[in-house]
Amino acid sequence: METLRQLLVGREISELSRVTHLLGEPEQLAEAVGGVLPSAAARVPHAQLGEALAPAVETAVQRSIQKSPRTLTDILYPVFLPAIRKSIGEKIDQTFQSLNETLRHIFTWHGLKWRFESWRTGASFSEVVLKHSLVYRVEHVFLINRNSGLLIAHVAADNATSEDPQLISSMLSAIQDFVKDSFNEKEQSGLDTIRFGELRLWSEVGPFATLVAVIRGNPPEELHEIVRDVLLRIHDEYSQALEQFDGDGSPLAGIETQLQTCVELKQEDSNQGFPWLVVAAVLLVLIPAGGWFFLSWQSGQRWQAYVSRLGTQPGIIVAEQKVRDGQFYIAGLRDPLGADPQSLLSGTHVDPARVHSQWQFYQSLEPEFVLKRLTASLAPPDTVRLSIVKDRIVAEGEAPDTWIDRARAAARQLSAGGPEFDISKVRDVSPEARAAEHWRAYVSRLEAQPGIIVAEQAARGGHFYISGLRDPLGADPQSLLSGTHVDPARVHSQWQFYQSLEPEFVLKRLTASLAPPDTVRLSVVQGRIVAEGEAPDTWIDRARAAARQLSAGGPEFDISKVRDVSPEARAAEHWQAYVSRLEAQPGIIVAEQKVRNGQFYIAGLRDPLGADPQSLLSGTHVDAARVHSQWQFYQSLEPEFVLKRLTASLAPPKSVLLSIVRGRIVVVGEAPANWISRARAAAEQLSVDGVVLDVSQLRELNLAELNHLRDAIQATDIFFYSGKAVPGPEQIPVLDRLADQIKELAQKARKSGITARFMLTGHADATGRETANVSISAARAETVRALLNKRGVAPELLLVRGAGTFEPVVPENSRTGSSTNRRVSITVSLE
Repeated sequence: METLRQLLVGREISELSRVTHLLGEPEQLAEAVGGVLPSAAARVPHAQLGEALAPAVETAVQRSIQKSPRTLTDILYPVFLPAIRKSIGEKIDQTFQSLNETLRHIFTWHGLKWRFESWRTGASFSEVVLKHSLVYRVEHVFLINRNSGLLIAHVAADNATSEDPQLISSMLSAIQDFVKDSFNEKEQSGLDTIRFGELRLWSEVGPFATLVAVIRGNPPEELHEIVRDVLLRIHDEYSQALEQFDGDGSPLAGIETQLQTCVELKQEDSNQGFPWLVVAAVLLVLIPAGGWFFLSWQSGQRWQAYVSRLGTQPGIIVAEQKVRDGQFYIAGLRDPLGADPQSLLSGTHVDPARVHSQWQFYQSLEPEFVLKRLTASLAPPDTVRLSIVKDRIVAEGEAPDTWIDRARAAARQLSAGGPEFDISKVRDVSPEARAAEHWRAYVSRLEAQPGIIVAEQAARGGHFYISGLRDPLGADPQSLLSGTHVDPARVHSQWQFYQSLEPEFVLKRLTASLAPPDTVRLSVVQGRIVAEGEAPDTWIDRARAAARQLSAGGPEFDISKVRDVSPEARAAEHWQAYVSRLEAQPGIIVAEQKVRNGQFYIAGLRDPLGADPQSLLSGTHVDAARVHSQWQFYQSLEPEFVLKRLTASLAPPKSVLLSIVRGRIVVVGEAPANWISRARAAAEQLSVDGVVLDVSQLRELNLAELNHLRDAIQATDIFFYSGKAVPGPEQIPVLDRLADQIKELAQKARKSGITARFMLTGHADATGRETANVSISAARAETVRALLNKRGVAPELLLVRGAGTFEPVVPENSRTGSSTNRRVSITVSLE
């Protein structure tokens, strides 16, 4: 039985004995329970564990505080003191903000309107002021990882614009790190507010993330509390995911919904009803006083405008004017021919009943008044015109001697202080003398007419007699009487027809008799009749006969410039013009050309860079179907063709200019040594053919200084701390030196005709996820570009890229691998 018991329950008996021994030894029991208590506490539901431990923990805490209260104070002091200080600061800012806005608007029109609104609604005046003056809108919200500076989430309001959110996140982290490093701030502190014009950046710092709100306008201080509540809710829901964030946002799905509540925050100025009662009360006081002052001022202005208007009137002299008891008084001198002062009141809005005037009549010596009196007294005839010329009264025209005598007497009677009356330009004429003068003008007009010869003319007994010769093609003497003021009924004429030998009449008769074709033009050249153009031989024979028949005293008829042409002869002439045009073209040599059986044949040499002979046929009137050409290609040694080939083969740099100077090709500028060698070899080859390529003005481009600067720039690296997108303060001298070197290289390269470009490549170590490494490497390159731009480097010279961990400078497993690979390198290209 003992053996059977050992076989069946021997193991259980042994374990029971061990447990009994363990329970009997307190030290061993405590050690066993301590080994399993952590895992047991982890598996127990939180509610049950809290209920079980609450009495013990509360008793332990109470005894600890009673025993050493300072210990709890030391623990809570670093946590609660900054929060209390920040809360008190915000309340103080809120109080001062309310006080400032209240004082700013207390004596303004808006202040009166808002006081009425405060009285109407029952709210305090400061609350109404803040409601209308603190107008704001939250446009962007950024949630940034506190350790690495990587962007966790970004939400923007409608119609809000910005650049790359990742770049903005990097810049904000850079500013935070810069302030901490520069002023030795504690890790818990952070940059609260940044203000730029209408934009404000408010930052709230949490355990694992920082929330940055971009606000446009003037936000109230209470907004800090709202933003802080959103950040606390995010940390409550996503605490573990925020702590372990490495660039992957998938565990934080839904966090943008929390941030959306921030961008929906805004306050617009509400347009309340206008305080008509206040306005009405003010207007009841101001309108009568303002109306009285305005009417008085307006009345004075209108009276002064009327007085000024009178002072500018000719013939009116204002001696005195004044205003007394609402009445207007004015006195002076007035010419009866001047404007009526009473009529000038019209349109001035001055009450005529309030105007008392006293005017004395006088005669003004101003020229326009003297002219009116002379015109009224002398009554000049229609043939005399009186006008004012440079303050003188001038009479011009024709008048009888009796009127001229009266005018001279009036000129002597004018006052010495008046204007001069000049009648020297008035002619003394009688009706008969005027008629004779008109007749002489008519005769002179006839004598100037071609085809009319006046043989005799006379005036007798009030009638006019004229005779002579007249060509039928000339002007009609009777029609020429029009406009001469000669009475046609008193003119007796006798004309004999004849053929005038003046060139224009001979030309008309030749044109009518010969009927020249459209290709012939007849014209008068230096007293000769010249025919030019092309015509058949039959017409030329008729023209020669007409030239022989012309009278010996007539003009010469020259037909030497008329060519006798047939269709074939014209085609041959056009062909010769085309051949001459080809021979004048550079790069074309005509070796042979002929015409046979109505066909045209041409052969020779042609440079491929020269003009196309076929295209030159355009406009020559040569039938292209009748032209047979045979051209052999060759290379012309004319300078323009040699220059084109040299440009294509040598491909000169931008710093070199090739041009033709007096038949020579001249190369001027700076170039690398190998290009100069190629140019000299080409010059030697061309000299054999007699073409001069002058390379004496070509200088070798010195790239040693540029290469030295490029090596110095490419040897420079900007290093970063782990997880940081902004270089440390020890890199500032390196950035200053690098910016100076880049600007110097770009300037010297530009002078040498070379374009320099700089590639900024960001690198990261192998710590963390690859996506986060690529993001932080790109952010580092963007940060360096921004820092170089701030130091005066042109942005178009800088290109950026993020290489992540793919281009390490040293292996990661080496001692300095990680710190060396966290860098931004620079690559320089010269084009």
